Amino acid sequence: MTRPIEALISRANVQNNLTLARRLAPGASVMAVVKANAYGHGAIQIAHALSGDGDEGNSAADAFGVASLEEAIELRAAGIRHPIVLLSGVFATAEMQEVASYGFAMVIHCAEQLAIFLEAKLSRPIDIWLKCDSGMHRLGFDGAGFQRAAELLRESEQADGLVFMSHLACADEPSVALNNQQLVRFSQQIAAVGPRPHEGLSLANSAALMTRADMHFDWVRPGVMLYGINPFNLADMDSKSAEKVASMLRPVMTLRSRIIAIREVPLGDSVGYGEAWRAEQRSRIAIVAAGYGDGYPRHAKNGTPVLINGQLAALAGRVSMDLLSIDITHLPGVKVGDPVTLWGESLAIETIAQWSGTIAYELLTGVNQRVKFTYL
Repeated sequence: MTRPIEALISRANVQNNLTLARRLAPGASVMAVVKANAYGHGAIQIAHALSGDGDEGNSAADAFGVASLEEAIELRAAGIRHPIVLLSGVFATAEMQEVASYGFAMVIHCAEQLAIFLEAKLSRPIDIWLKCDSGMHRLGFDGAGFQRAAELLRESEQADGLVFMSHLACADEPSVALNNQQLVRFSQQIAAVGPRPHEGLSLANSAALMTRADMHFDWVRPGVMLYGINPFNLADMDSKSAEKVASMLRPVMTLRSRIIAIREVPLGDSVGYGEAWRAEQRSRIAIVAAGYGDGYPRHAKNGTPVLINGQLAALAGRVSMDLLSIDITHLPGVKVGDPVTLWGESLAIETIAQWSGTIAYELLTGVNQRVKFTYL
């Protein structure tokens, strides 16, 4: 029998979340972002779930976004025929020929990448996404550099389609003034290059897709919302707004395991490494087969919630590599073998992230490959 920790991945839920994205941005094409192994969910399986096989309706993406050539090739080799965009572009001259031979599209965000593209002798033209820096100051061309890059790409026979894009720094905090500033700067940059009818525009990520129709343009780029994660900073939301978003999105991953032992701990004794938790009464402790070696956060605090048979219980002591200790003193009916939900359905991963001093993105992408993945 294998170790019982398991990640259940719901294809139906990821399709639901893409359908929501289409409903919120009805006039835009949708690039489903599946970088970093689809945020830890399995890029090949998620891409197939969103490729519209047998259903060309709202649950099908128009393109997929990845971070590297290797991620793109993996999808092609798995039979994904949709357009695939390299969101960070290429990292070496030698990659350009592979981009063309596979028919990928790519972002160009700096002068060095532009030179690599223009100097390459490609087997066929490719689609280019030209990135401007509208205020995040991470990647992208500024002002005159953006305009000059657009001119050179329009003159190049190697550039097929052209999409102008930028990236938002604070979309997860809608009240931050930088959001409007970036929209203004992006619009000014686009006005300066004078977009043509066959060229596209793209700005909105998950958070902007859900709140800013004025940022939808021709392409939206949902990422974390596809996986059922609230894209907003919870500290910037009231509870009613957070509940509304949660009701719209469906979590795609449920991480679960089972109890493998139960211990009786006397009053005053400690549990786990470093004596980080001490029994304030005679206590009953369940040991669960899960730990930071699986991707459960090592810094989860005492009190971090789990669900046992659908009932709340709390972490007691430090997370170790393979095991968790859970206080089940208040749950006398719990026994060895009972299922434990660590996050997912009925227990938001955002809650676990808050208890652990991190974000849901990191938890999802950190799930270790020794965890069994089951696709529903």
